[in-house]
Amino acid sequence: MKKFWKVLGIGVLAVALLCGGLYAYAYYYDRKVPNFTGEMDLYVYPGMEAAHVCDSILARGIVKQPSSLRRVFRKVESIKPGHYRVDATCSSMYVSRMVHLGWQTPVNLTLSGSIRTPGVLARKIAAQMLADSASVAAFATCGDSIGTDPALLFTRIIPDSYQLHWTTPVKDIFARLFKERDAWWSAERKAAARAQGLTPEEVSTLASIVDGETKYEPEQPAIACVYLNRLRTGMKLQADPTVAYCFNYEPRRILRWMLEVDSPYNTYRNYGLPPGPISCPPKNCLEAVLNPDSHSYLYFCADPSFNGSHRFAESYSEHLVNARAFQKALTERQRANAR
Repeated sequence: MKKFWKVLGIGVLAVALLCGGLYAYAYYYDRKVPNFTGEMDLYVYPGMEAAHVCDSILARGIVKQPSSLRRVFRKVESIKPGHYRVDATCSSMYVSRMVHLGWQTPVNLTLSGSIRTPGVLARKIAAQMLADSASVAAFATCGDSIGTDPALLFTRIIPDSYQLHWTTPVKDIFARLFKERDAWWSAERKAAARAQGLTPEEVSTLASIVDGETKYEPEQPAIACVYLNRLRTGMKLQADPTVAYCFNYEPRRILRWMLEVDSPYNTYRNYGLPPGPISCPPKNCLEAVLNPDSHSYLYFCADPSFNGSHRFAESYSEHLVNARAFQKALTERQRANAR
């Protein structure tokens, strides 16, 4: 009988030691051992529960021991919305704490391409952040929110990539954009603007016109100089992109009757710069206005080769020759495409 109890005691002890060892291993594994074979960007939306987040990670197929991840997530009482980076160095416990405590990984908010209206800006921001486009558009078009006339919104934003938390509130997104714009306008750039007889806001406005005229960067300083020459000689800018702006950029070509549209942005009817930018100008166009070429051209038109470059002229008669050459080439091209 004594032998029975002795064997039983040894058995119970062995089981206890085994269970304790398994618990200790699980405890150690959950907290210290990397449990992932790859990387993933994890987006936690408002209202998501811990179990849903756990399932989202498991669905990616990068978890070594799913039981470990499920074990730690069962203990998570609350999670915070955000963007989180899971990689091969993470333990299960680290990931659970990450979403519980809100240890976010910043995202890159990239503003690039044509940004012609606040609506386009809003959609670009909403596509990359946890903000809805309606809220962004409402903020961007409210003078009290942005601290300036909405017509000058694009003087306060410079397209670039900005690192932000995915959950950054709309007002803080714009605060960051405005701060970076202010930092970009160094003392040297402000001096360059004064040398051209412009304020930083006027530089942005003229740069938006340059951007509307050409995406061919090597010629942007030359086109900037054309418009600066027109301003200095008292000519109207007569910039087609400003007319396109008046029609919400819908026309594929600017027709003669459009030049008569009654708008302060129509530079065929009004002298000087329009009231504000017609788009959000990129850095290269801003730099083109601050550091323009030096020439005496007053006119330019697209090159008949359709290679994106332009032909420049000092006199209107020269310009007409260039314009007729382009129109002839354009007509021939349209006929060829219609065959």
